[in-house]
Amino acid sequence: MRKWLYLVLFLCFFACSERISVSDLNYINGYWEIQEVTFPNGKTKEYDVNMTIDYFELDQLQGFRKKVQPKFDGTFSTSSDAESFQINEKDGLFWMRYKNDLSIWEEQIIEINKTRMVVKNEEGLSYHYRRFQTINIKE
Repeated sequence: MRKWLYLVLFLCFFACSERISVSDLNYINGYWEIQEVTFPNGKTKEYDVNMTIDYFELDQLQGFRKKVQPKFDGTFSTSSDAESFQINEKDGLFWMRYKNDLSIWEEQIIEINKTRMVVKNEEGLSYHYRRFQTINIKE
């Protein structure tokens, strides 16, 4: 009887866990700021104020990430630099695969919704993003 209880609890745990779907990937589009970074040893570093924001644009599983700097009038300063990525699915998990002239790396998408995104890189660092809210100070 105890074995059945463990089996049922095990199945409920996996059935109730949220999985990312292809349609959830649309949430990537937009401006995101890092809220905290979790290191492989479990320690975290919080970011209360960010001078740069990550802008993501995704279309048909191809996209780019660009660093931008918010201004007080609600606009952004940016350069022409951008990191291109492609989203791949492996064993039900989604990975952002970046490639430039110097290197190739991947980040696993752990969580994504309207207001929160978590990605984990190959070194085990987890980046916790929150949706950026523009600052607009009227004169």
